[in-house]
Amino acid sequence: MLKPADGAVYAQSKLAITMWSVHLATTLQHSGPAFIAVNPASFLGSKLVKEAYGMAGADLNIGADILCRAALSDEFAQASGRYFDNDQGQFTQPHADALNKTKNQQLVAAIESIIAQVNVG
Repeated sequence: MLKPADGAVYAQSKLAITMWSVHLATTLQHSGPAFIAVNPASFLGSKLVKEAYGMAGADLNIGADILCRAALSDEFAQASGRYFDNDQGQFTQPHADALNKTKNQQLVAAIESIIAQVNVG
């Protein structure tokens, strides 16, 4: 079963992905692909949900469908840097930290530092 600290670590990793997506969208703007952070839905029937929470969870196709929609539909074509919450079925504001340019730069610096260490080793 999931320990309380595990849930916090999971949430922090999801926030980091959102922050990185916002940073990439801001940095690359129109010179690269669209970067859209998506919450595919809460408590989908993944191994994590089954093992951590002891529940079957919702159909994984819910998450797959929104990710396909984000990749292929016109609705998302101009949405780089935005956050889509599939639980609400709309674009919403991400966690405030994801909109903090300084925190995003610190996160990216940490990611780049880890990558540099891996490439050296």
